[in-house]
Amino acid sequence: MPRLGPAGAVAVAVALALTLALGPSSHTATAAAPPDAAAVYGGLGSWVDIFAKQAWRHPDAVVASLQAHRIRTLYLQTSNYSQPVDIVDRAAVGRFLDDAHAAGLKVVAWYLPSFADPAVDSRRALAAIRFRSARGAAFDSFALDIEATVVSNVKLRDARLMTLARAIRAAAPPAYPLGAIVPSPVGMRRHPHYWPRFPFAPLAATFDAFVPMAYFTYYAKTPAAAYAYARDVVLAVRADTGRPDVPVHLIGGIANRMGVQELGGFMRAVRDCGVLGVSLYAFLETSGAEWSRLDAATLGEAPAAACSRR
Repeated sequence: MPRLGPAGAVAVAVALALTLALGPSSHTATAAAPPDAAAVYGGLGSWVDIFAKQAWRHPDAVVASLQAHRIRTLYLQTSNYSQPVDIVDRAAVGRFLDDAHAAGLKVVAWYLPSFADPAVDSRRALAAIRFRSARGAAFDSFALDIEATVVSNVKLRDARLMTLARAIRAAAPPAYPLGAIVPSPVGMRRHPHYWPRFPFAPLAATFDAFVPMAYFTYYAKTPAAAYAYARDVVLAVRADTGRPDVPVHLIGGIANRMGVQELGGFMRAVRDCGVLGVSLYAFLETSGAEWSRLDAATLGEAPAAACSRR
């Protein structure tokens, strides 16, 4: 994944509770994509989750490695719903931010909500957006990791997801880009009971970029299959959001379970589909050969004919 583990914050929590009590909003907030969305979600990225203990002990070494591999954006997990605190290891988060910004990297905070406790999910998302390092550095963007099925009632899960999304958008600065980390639509077609009628279009009214988990290693064992999987994910996101030009940062994974040839198929789909940004999950699992493949990525081209139909 992003991996399963499981005015102010008080006002937002109160508003959230009221909205849940009254039911889903009858309207959808629509905002133009901030100009920084492409700058943050475009290019090469890499992921560090809260379980990567070796990385958290040495933020400076991680950042130096990312810089050497020409990574533009670090995706740093701040917490998840199973944790006892809103920000896990605040000191290390601050060091990651300061070191990454000094090296010219963007940093995106990401949080995995359960939707079982809306007040906690709201507080933790806003804690990431409002976090400041000892030097005053802030995250360049926030991304919501949308995948937990702790709430089994899909209608209620959808309502809480959309209420949380709108609360985050309302609390973030107007030009602050937001990302939606979403399950693979191809995987959801294979497992229709996981999240029926996933709300891509409503989410597209709130989030500025989509970050699908195109983990082809679960299904694709040949370069051609990896290509088809990644292509179909991109096409589905564009079709289901109703935004053919939506910024897409594609995550391939799991990095230590793929062959170099299969990764080559994935990267050809990235090129043919004109994907804005690409990364592998996750930093510690990425090999030298995989870094080289990423470094050769062709991004942001006009989609080729092979990626113009579903």
